[in-house]
Amino acid sequence: MERVVIRGRGGAGKSTLAAALGTATGLPVIELDEHFWGPDLEATPPDRWAVVQGELANTDRWIMDGDLGPYDVLDVRLRRADTVLLLDHSFPGCAWRALLRSRERADFWLWVWSWRRRHRPLLINAIAAHAGHATLHVLRNPRATARFVARELTRRT
Repeated sequence: MERVVIRGRGGAGKSTLAAALGTATGLPVIELDEHFWGPDLEATPPDRWAVVQGELANTDRWIMDGDLGPYDVLDVRLRRADTVLLLDHSFPGCAWRALLRSRERADFWLWVWSWRRRHRPLLINAIAAHAGHATLHVLRNPRATARFVARELTRRT
């Protein structure tokens, strides 16, 4: 596990997982939101976003945390990943955590609400098409995610 992509519904805990794995593995964490969203929450155009991701993914070791929903250009980082972590957590839990975290725009809530039905199938297809070589872990709830991190901590010590 040297190049890790973390995807999932908003509020699933992608950043928390990335930080914990970064600590457990020593891999640098790249929060994609920091590179994607402009100062007024304007999205980076897809052609420019592909270039930025290519630059970020060009190193040998990283954890890339982020699911930018319909704005994303996913194939760039999937092609470089050796591990994909898919947080497939329930809507109520994700919505609650998102509410506690911050106020969000309407398009965020539409994405969170429709993620499993609309965006997850596209993501599964993209993983199959661009990261068939990578190990895929589907983590269905916070307990499964915690167990995964605990296994990695044990493996690394």
